[in-house]
Amino acid sequence: MPAIQTSLLEIVFLDEGPREGPVIFLLHGWPDDIRAWSKLTPLLNAAGFRTVIPYLRGFGLTRFLARETVRDGRGVALAQDVIDLADALHIPHFFVAGHDWGARAAYLLAALFPSRVGRIAAMALAFQPRGEFPIPTFPQARLFWYQWFMCTDGGAAAIKRDPVGFSRIQWDTWSPAGWYEEEEFLKTAGSFGNPDWASITLNGYRSRFMPETVDHRYDELQRRMSGIAVLKTPTLVINGGSDTCDPPSSFEEMDHSFTGGCELLTLEGIGHFPPREAPGTVAAALIRHFTS
Repeated sequence: MPAIQTSLLEIVFLDEGPREGPVIFLLHGWPDDIRAWSKLTPLLNAAGFRTVIPYLRGFGLTRFLARETVRDGRGVALAQDVIDLADALHIPHFFVAGHDWGARAAYLLAALFPSRVGRIAAMALAFQPRGEFPIPTFPQARLFWYQWFMCTDGGAAAIKRDPVGFSRIQWDTWSPAGWYEEEEFLKTAGSFGNPDWASITLNGYRSRFMPETVDHRYDELQRRMSGIAVLKTPTLVINGGSDTCDPPSSFEEMDHSFTGGCELLTLEGIGHFPPREAPGTVAAALIRHFTS
């Protein structure tokens, strides 16, 4: 697989489809990896799109170059990684489709780099104006148990000991039973063996609610995001009607956050992993959105 070096990372990625076609960056979620897009990319490539699919920092084959670099898992860091990869590939303008953590990066790319991003599609995650993480309602807080678990020292230690076991719980409980094959989970779980997976995971979640060490090179992006409450980029949001992590209620009253238009597509009977659970439907929606 190809790889490029930024100032911080060696990013490993897939680059498929027609070289001269419009580019879609496909950004996977947590806990997942680039395999999430394997059934979509042939459809997108056949429709004329070039797809670039990186392992996010802390996942799979992507590696930090220096031991001393802070393992910052915030969305602004993920967004900057995409810009760095696009620059290295000489791609000035592109589309973004992201799932879960990748969806957050998609929103942030649209907010912080609007001249680079033509349209975005976000799956299984609602937009957070100003990049804020308010304490959710009691019902949603119950669904977010894993985030509070990470905020305890004992929970963090348990995740470091068994990242695959922790990830399996999310796969087992966020979508209807029987949605995945054991072999597919195990192949994907290889990405959770990245030496920085636990550190990036813990930093990404703990920094939302607790004082955490972060990489100050992203302070300016975070400051800019704190002043952005609406997106001007045309947006498609796809959610699962049976998602038990981010249920349909999470996506209510989003229209006021999008001045460039936002289409909400709810897939009944689908859980938290739409690219895997309904690849044909998702691919068709992306093709329609990115050719509009």
